[in-house]
Amino acid sequence: MGSMVYYAQCLLPVVLPVLFWAAYHYHKDRHLPEPVGHLLLALVLGAGAFYLGLGMYMVLGFVGLRFDALALAESDLAGLFFFSMLAIGPIEELAKFIPFGLFVLRFKEFDEPVDGIIYASFIALGFGAVENIYYLPYLSGLEAWGRAFVGPVLHIVFASIWGYHVGKASLCRKPLVPAMVFAVALAAAIHGLYDFVVLGLAPKALPVAALIIVGVWIWRLKKIRYLHELPPGPCPPEDRK
Repeated sequence: MGSMVYYAQCLLPVVLPVLFWAAYHYHKDRHLPEPVGHLLLALVLGAGAFYLGLGMYMVLGFVGLRFDALALAESDLAGLFFFSMLAIGPIEELAKFIPFGLFVLRFKEFDEPVDGIIYASFIALGFGAVENIYYLPYLSGLEAWGRAFVGPVLHIVFASIWGYHVGKASLCRKPLVPAMVFAVALAAAIHGLYDFVVLGLAPKALPVAALIIVGVWIWRLKKIRYLHELPPGPCPPEDRK
């Protein structure tokens, strides 16, 4: 009984943020709600994407390009910048995007641009949840709960960029490859910049990191509100040929 209580306490910082952010995004999708089963599948795909990302990091290790970001932060800021921009950001955003591109875009219920943001957010939530399982054992108290709620938000923010742009390109029947390259590269660059600031320039530069996240979150809120105000249709008026 004591062990069950212990494990339940350990899992709470992982489970509660998932429930909170899943409910939040389900509410945001109230216009034409997606099937709950598909949202859960996106969550599971995101959890799998975490291990896909781990595999990519392992490949870097095999070729001698895997570095300890914390060690770089202490001794080599230039090295941390390049590792953040060319490894951390691209690997984690690509790992999350792959199941989106392979599976989610094929859902027949994927029929409005906001769906790209919603599904990308659920994938990111699954990714962030598994990441929390890895990190939370090394944290305690308020630090653990802070990481538990903020970690998934970061992945949601970055993933919303490619979720929106690629989803819109797909629905508007525009070339997907350029949209994928642009959107994933943009999300990866913002992700990498954020990690560099937090790991290498903190604590003085933490307000800069916060502004990055708040800026993308505001863009995201405005985009969702705008898309909900549009008349029904798979493609926004400004993107119709």
